[in-house]
Amino acid sequence: MNTIHRYSSVLIVATFFSINLFIWSAVFADGKEGVLTVAFLDVGQGDAIFIEAPNGNQMLVDGGRNPAVLRELGEVMSFSDRTIDVVVATHPDKDHISGLIDVFRRYDINTFLYSGVMHDTGEYRTLLNTVSEEGIAPTLVRRGMRVVLGGGVFAEILFPDRDVSHVETNLGSIVLRVVYGETEVMLTGDSPQSIEKYLVSISGRKLESDILKAGHHGSKTSSAESFVGLVNPEFAIISAGKDNSYGHPHKEVMEIFERLGIETINTADAGTIIFTSDGTTFTQK
Repeated sequence: MNTIHRYSSVLIVATFFSINLFIWSAVFADGKEGVLTVAFLDVGQGDAIFIEAPNGNQMLVDGGRNPAVLRELGEVMSFSDRTIDVVVATHPDKDHISGLIDVFRRYDINTFLYSGVMHDTGEYRTLLNTVSEEGIAPTLVRRGMRVVLGGGVFAEILFPDRDVSHVETNLGSIVLRVVYGETEVMLTGDSPQSIEKYLVSISGRKLESDILKAGHHGSKTSSAESFVGLVNPEFAIISAGKDNSYGHPHKEVMEIFERLGIETINTADAGTIIFTSDGTTFTQK
């Protein structure tokens, strides 16, 4: 085969590959049209929730305690995707923010949201330094703010509603509610019962959500029955490590969910848990 024929063959193969790549990209894009994806990532004893709006914009809420979040993101994101629009650190405990250091180093992030809780640990200092090195100015959140992902999806900030810089880390957790059409997801970080009951007193039935990420990995310090009852979810997600030393989820919390007829799913048993919404109802994948 002469040089011209070899070049033509390579060109034909390359063109065929490009066309196929375009077709498959279109197929995958069409498959997500009009769909919100919420994935509770299996990062062991920690939290990491990946959210993708129908228009492709993405938000990551927390990142677990180690680089395991990168592996799990690789399972729910396109292999060529190296951008995440919004990253939220609900509070600066290691099992929520250490993995975010690796996320900022691997992905291009546009916006970083945090509660402002001060925490003098090496992990938190490294995260803030990494965010600064990437040229990102952290955004302090407050109740009433909306994070608009587009495609009809937004996240409303329910807490904090004040300066939490000097409170205990869990007390300052960001609580947010992701809304798409008639469907909602409640994410509470490690908020304790005192904050949950406060939200009940100021929000009432506006807390109602289809999915609740159980606070503090199913610890009995969270999931007050009055709060869970008003959220009234169909599903409660426990994000915890297998045979963790904390005993999460606690028996008392599981009894509350059972008493209220709420189905519980634990990442320790199910691995990464993925739901999709068409704006009317959630479906587990």
